[in-house]
Amino acid sequence: MSTPPFDFARDRLSEPTRSSSLDRSGRVRAGMSLSMPLTLEEALEKAEEALEEGEFEETVASADQALALSPGDADALYLKGLGHAGLGELEAADEALAAVLAKEPQNATVMLDAADVKIREADDPARIEAGLELLRRAERLVRQDEELQQQLELLRGIALSQLGEHEAALEAFGKVLQLEPEHGEAQLERAVALFELGRFPEAKKAFEKLVRDYPEEAWPFHYLGLLAERRGEDPEPLLAQARALDPEEFPPAIHLSAEAFDAAVADAIEKLPEHARPHLANAIISAQPLPSDEDLKEGLSPTILGVFTGTPIDERLALHAAHHETVRITLFQKNLERFARTREELLEEIRITVLHEVGHLLGLDEDELFDRGLD
Repeated sequence: MSTPPFDFARDRLSEPTRSSSLDRSGRVRAGMSLSMPLTLEEALEKAEEALEEGEFEETVASADQALALSPGDADALYLKGLGHAGLGELEAADEALAAVLAKEPQNATVMLDAADVKIREADDPARIEAGLELLRRAERLVRQDEELQQQLELLRGIALSQLGEHEAALEAFGKVLQLEPEHGEAQLERAVALFELGRFPEAKKAFEKLVRDYPEEAWPFHYLGLLAERRGEDPEPLLAQARALDPEEFPPAIHLSAEAFDAAVADAIEKLPEHARPHLANAIISAQPLPSDEDLKEGLSPTILGVFTGTPIDERLALHAAHHETVRITLFQKNLERFARTREELLEEIRITVLHEVGHLLGLDEDELFDRGLD
């Protein structure tokens, strides 16, 4: 296989492609006194080595040393940006990488890494759209470089998937796989997009190939478990395999009895804002294990936590009888239980999901709900 093993942790930075401007010669000499002041070259080498080792605090510190020696040095800013990204300090990463692009506006590698930070490390639609704009700017610059083309289309697909545009995402992942048929991350992301679109037989086939090719990776086992669950089969052997391979990413699900779940929903309703509760007089709030096949035909994600069905109050016309029919808020218990890591998190997520769907009842759209912290 031409593709090396890769990290399936889908919310982490990919291994950055090194900018050609970082091709510096010389290394820190063995046995050199740690108290001896570093040169610019040595500080940059130290930062790059720390980045390769995943020591992001050291990356930033060494990059700052280089910047103290040469303010505005593009290589130091680039390494500092990637270090901040590794620490999850996204605004600082954006600032440093934007400073590099101000100096080197045609540097496709930096442009793609700046897009990477915006797309992979956040669920803010505005950041994702900004990342897509960077990819559009980079298109012309990567035409002669297949490796950078792969990186661009992979990031585009991930961004589109995060925005719920899974058909368009499939097209982007297809372009990556045309260039490199065994590109592991593109295969995974394509399989996830197929799952989100409800194309379950195709998704199953794709995940089974990933299990064969990458038996030590957890994500394919997890999704195969979800697919088995939808078929009415026991998902636990596959979900347990995912947990064994990556216990941090896939902790055991938190389960509530039907009575405890109903009590949590009732408590969430009790905590709604005073002005919202009267609008539930003509609403049914219920729980189902998972979205049905009919739900998925309406475009819902198989892993959605809840859904509002009906006419929002701000769209109702007085003489339109259908606008005043009973509305429904449905919570999907297994998805909520799998989303949370502790009982306290589950109870809080039930509360947020109820509030989110009541927000739809009141006429708020997804952007407005995101702005209110109810995404």
